[in-house]
Amino acid sequence: MLSVKGAGVEASGDRQEALAELKERLRSLRVQRRLSMTALPGRAGLGRTTVSQALNGTGMPSEATVVALAAALRTEAEPLLRLRASALPPAVPAAPAVPAASAATAGTADGVVPHPDGEFEEWYRRYMERRYGQLSVIGLDLSRPERACWPLDAAYLSLELAAPVLGVGPAESQGAMGVAPGSGVRVERAEQALAGQRRTLVRGLAGSGKTTLLQWLAVSSARRTLPPELTHLEGCLPFVLPLRTLVRRGELPAPHEYLTAVGCPRHDAQPDGWVDRALVEGRALLLVDGLDEVPQTQRAKTGQWLRELLAAYPRASYLVTTRPSAVPEGWLADGGFTELTVRPMSTRDVSVFVSRWHTAAAANATSAQERAQLASLEEALKDTVRSQRDLARLTTTPLLCALVCALHRDRRGHLPQGRMELYEAALSMLMHRRDRERDIEAPEGLILSEHQSVQLLQRLAYWLIRNGQTELDHDTARALIDDALPAMPHVAQQADADAVLTHLVARSGLLRQPTADTVDFVHRTFQDYLGAKAAIEARDIPLLVRHAHDDQWEDVMRMAVAHARPRERASLLRRLLTRGDRTASHRNRLHLLATACLEHATELDPAVREDVQRRTAALLPPRSPDEAQILAAVGPVILDLLPGPDGLEDDEAQAVVSTAGRIGGDAALTVMKKFRASSHFSVQSTLQNDWGNFDTEDYAREVLAHIPGFNHVAVRSAEQLTALRNLPTPSGITVHGNFTSSEITDAITPTELQSLITWDNSVLHDLDFLKAYTSLTDITFNRCQNVADLTPLAALPVNRINLFECAATTISTLEGLTHLTSLAVDLELPNRGLETLPVGADLIDLWLGVESCKHLRTLEGIARWPNLTTLNLCGPLDGFSQVAALPKLSSLMLQARAGLSMLAELPPTPQIDQLYLGGWKAEDDLAVAARTLPNLKKLTIHCYSKHRQVDLTPLRDMADLTVTVYRADEVLGTEHFPPGTITRKPRPRA
Repeated sequence: MLSVKGAGVEASGDRQEALAELKERLRSLRVQRRLSMTALPGRAGLGRTTVSQALNGTGMPSEATVVALAAALRTEAEPLLRLRASALPPAVPAAPAVPAASAATAGTADGVVPHPDGEFEEWYRRYMERRYGQLSVIGLDLSRPERACWPLDAAYLSLELAAPVLGVGPAESQGAMGVAPGSGVRVERAEQALAGQRRTLVRGLAGSGKTTLLQWLAVSSARRTLPPELTHLEGCLPFVLPLRTLVRRGELPAPHEYLTAVGCPRHDAQPDGWVDRALVEGRALLLVDGLDEVPQTQRAKTGQWLRELLAAYPRASYLVTTRPSAVPEGWLADGGFTELTVRPMSTRDVSVFVSRWHTAAAANATSAQERAQLASLEEALKDTVRSQRDLARLTTTPLLCALVCALHRDRRGHLPQGRMELYEAALSMLMHRRDRERDIEAPEGLILSEHQSVQLLQRLAYWLIRNGQTELDHDTARALIDDALPAMPHVAQQADADAVLTHLVARSGLLRQPTADTVDFVHRTFQDYLGAKAAIEARDIPLLVRHAHDDQWEDVMRMAVAHARPRERASLLRRLLTRGDRTASHRNRLHLLATACLEHATELDPAVREDVQRRTAALLPPRSPDEAQILAAVGPVILDLLPGPDGLEDDEAQAVVSTAGRIGGDAALTVMKKFRASSHFSVQSTLQNDWGNFDTEDYAREVLAHIPGFNHVAVRSAEQLTALRNLPTPSGITVHGNFTSSEITDAITPTELQSLITWDNSVLHDLDFLKAYTSLTDITFNRCQNVADLTPLAALPVNRINLFECAATTISTLEGLTHLTSLAVDLELPNRGLETLPVGADLIDLWLGVESCKHLRTLEGIARWPNLTTLNLCGPLDGFSQVAALPKLSSLMLQARAGLSMLAELPPTPQIDQLYLGGWKAEDDLAVAARTLPNLKKLTIHCYSKHRQVDLTPLRDMADLTVTVYRADEVLGTEHFPPGTITRKPRPRA
């Protein structure tokens, strides 16, 4: 039978084993998912130190950390959380270390006796965990109100905080680690920014996450699960003091009144002097929330209350929150407070938040079906936020992100009918309902209705839009409000323009003061929404149309169409079409903008709608690279109009993907995702090559990882090369730029790669590293001047080599590559004539580029490869008639400087049944092809010059001939051929 001490040791060992197993599982999952220690923190939305400690440190990761890592590693969180629970210390651990005079435990002859406050403290910690362990959105309209709450553990996201860097100016801050370039501020995740800080003032806009940060600190400190960065707060007792509640009591509370003031049911059970002792001993963490929610007349008194606490309890820790404009900079600087500012959420933060929110919601789900539905809603919402740029601009705070998530779920995957209803819901919540439902009454001494606030904010927004400004000076803003007050007597009776402006900045949630003398809108979306409403009310339709070509007015135009009455809407769209018809330089943009506006035209004259749609019928969907380029030049507005993938022909699908790829960004990513399951080669090729305009990790995870038969990818940056480690190894890769052999080897599994293409690489010279690539059959070096020796390839099954603009000596090392069947060269050859070309293999495919043809001048010696089936020439060569003697030659390609006229040298050559012409000229006559290639079955013509008329009539008597013509303006003689045998690309529009 174990002694008590022995049982304790065994239990401790079990806990250590559980913690070790948890960390081992996390490490194994990271390796299985092929995530680097650089990529994992970004994907999990955690600090690098936090992730490193969770996987390799000795401390216990928090529940929030485990949940975030589980999501990033694509595994269930529950088994990991069970392991964590098994590793936790006993339910009533020893109290935190304190000074000897009031030690949490005291030694006696019989052993250890508990601290007299210990039992209540442990109850209090559990109470704080339960009380603040849920997040909620106040002011939210839901059909099921219980859905407005979520577990903090799963939903909490560590946001970025910015702190001024003393002595760092714009020039000095460039490139400093963690310092925003040119800003003189250091930007870090919350746990890093708070590291070592015992007195902090956190500023943030309405809904930016200040209160949630306090909740997380309260729960984490109550549980003793703070991250390693916050070890200076280890063992602290949290006291959350919401000032909006405290000020209603009259006098602000003394320490022994804290629990009473916040409504703790067991406030009478606290030991005498308990809070005072915790403060004196430095074991208390005071979390003071909402200086801005204190009436202005009481803020000086509140400041004095805080300073008295600092004087009485200098060892305690303090964190105070406020909106930016409520108190001046340096308000608590004399108390040693560091000021931090909550930054807007990044695109990655929004994505992580949406994932966390749905994970949290799933924790409260009552059925597997509901959890599956939440997973589907999560993916759909991420795409919606990305694809709708105005929505992406809106979701830059946790509050608005949570609003969107909750409404999206409540309405079964459909946000409020149209974006306008969503903006209305957000405006109502920010400006009115949130303060009302938290019982905050006129902290600035002024009460405005929602309608009155909107009317005043419209004036400011419209001034900014009309004047092409992003902010206005304080005097201008005050003057605009002053002009409005005579028509608003109820407001004018309460305050002057200066006080009204102060109230709008402090309480509306829409305005901020970036400097002491300027005002701007926190979200451009709300500025455009309110400005468009003002423009319609002012009947400024001609002004709107006059600026419609400017992309800064794009969303204003859309929202103006939504705000307008039916007759105004029709007039606005007709004027937009008319201006497009008359202005060639802006025609495509104006017509496409009109089409994009139809989404917001809930009621519209059918004739106007038909006129709009007719203007863009010739542009959508695109059918060629040229059309994709035209549409991409219009800008992101086109993304909302791109169709597919259902119902598109292959050429249309490729052109749509190409258009989105040229534009790039989050909105375009949702377009690319729609096509990721396509099996068409050209679509797959475009997806795998055009990803330089996207976030690398997002694109790799959400597009490349889902392409069926992921086969060949193009890489243009170190970040893209690193991302390949987390993807199935493609069979081929094109690498652009100066990548070393070790960088290539680190990213690409040697045994699986079959094709390697390198472009513009001046650091690559020794090819010995390729010996490990035992499946490599196809290799290309393009403008790789230092690659001179191909001998290391002799031991590989390489059968295809392409050498473009490389060192001339490279060709001399080809002789040992006896497995070659295909060779393409475009460089200065060391010897004239094919008979001396040092190739010891029996080629079946030969491609001679412009430089090679210019240097060779003759095809003399081509008979040394009697098994050639394909010959590709890029320039004129003497002795061309010798190709007729190649018995197996079936495909002839003439492009660049080679052309159709060369066929005149040939006698009838029946073995050639495929002809590719890549340099069509106006004087070309296909009669020569009919005469010299009597068995021609397949003809492909590319028209690159200005003269794009092709006459197929000379080929009318050739049976079984199929023809494909690219980029021709006109194709004659098609009537002589059966239907379906002539293909034009792009396909002509009716």
